[in-house]
Amino acid sequence: MKSPWPALLLLAACSPGTGSAPVTVTDLPPGTHARLPEPVSNNAVAAIEVDGQVMAYSFAGLHEGKTWADVTADAYACNMDLRTCREMPGLPDGIGRLASVAVAVDGAIWIFGGYTVAEDGSERSTPEAWRFDPRDERYTRVADMPVPVDDAVALPYGDRYVILVSGWHDTDNVADVQVYDTVQDIWFAATPWPGRPVFGHAGGIVANRLLVCGGVEVVPPETEGGRRSFRRYDVCWSGTVDPQAPWQIDWRVAPNHPGPMPYRAAATGDPARGTVLFAGGTDTPYNYNGEGYDGSPAAPLDMVMYPVNLAAPREEAWRMVMRTPGSGTMDHRGLVPWQGCYYTIGGMNGDREVIADVREIRIR
Repeated sequence: MKSPWPALLLLAACSPGTGSAPVTVTDLPPGTHARLPEPVSNNAVAAIEVDGQVMAYSFAGLHEGKTWADVTADAYACNMDLRTCREMPGLPDGIGRLASVAVAVDGAIWIFGGYTVAEDGSERSTPEAWRFDPRDERYTRVADMPVPVDDAVALPYGDRYVILVSGWHDTDNVADVQVYDTVQDIWFAATPWPGRPVFGHAGGIVANRLLVCGGVEVVPPETEGGRRSFRRYDVCWSGTVDPQAPWQIDWRVAPNHPGPMPYRAAATGDPARGTVLFAGGTDTPYNYNGEGYDGSPAAPLDMVMYPVNLAAPREEAWRMVMRTPGSGTMDHRGLVPWQGCYYTIGGMNGDREVIADVREIRIR
């Protein structure tokens, strides 16, 4: 079927950083910028400058066995200039969790939530939040989330606040929008999410404008005693944060692009482009092991999408960038922008294998 929206060609690789790289970098295949010490997926990801070099971090997630026993608290640090990754101290409580989120604010990385998986398959959303100092790699416990969520969207605002949008809480999605003040170490409730509550959505923010798209909504059972199901949520919402009152968000429905909005895509706001980019993800809602809730295997989308004008996204103004077939990945919690390119850290490939790749994406 012909695409109703413009398409661009994605370049195979980004230019390497200016720092000298170890010889082992030459062993990496095209499109792979670096590799983590171990494969990991559904991991919290954020990047920050440390002593003049950009460091990308991965916290918690799922290792390659994809069972409850493979849920981890491990953490990794990647020097984007040197193209090397190493293990570092993991989450301080040692409890493995999936679907946490992380953002860089005020010179630190802030890590929120996630969920644990027990041997019997039961899941619990975790309330813990930490401040991670990238200079000495120490964690400090900060105020717990009032409503523990996982698979949420975390957006930094004003180099002081973190906005958590919707997500899953223990047994169902919630519409809560929670704002954390990194200076006062307090939480407050913001204007609720106006759409159907979702998990596995993605989004980004530029200045005070944010865009959140996709995810999965819960569908109630059709008959009494029946089982509920999960359905992809093909809706985008834009929001404008009040600079004088960051708990006030003017939400408006935004036209999404003509195709499906992805689940567990990697996303980021990019001030240089003035937009929010969504990379990979899948159009099949799935459980943490990559198998669809409907029994069909999920497959990642080989594309990147973004609205040309974040202030007024229109259906005809979305761009879809086709990647090299088979290069798409899914099961992400964030997208790292660096030197005009974008990077996914870990995730799952088309065979639903957990990978260690730091993959690079470049757009014309």
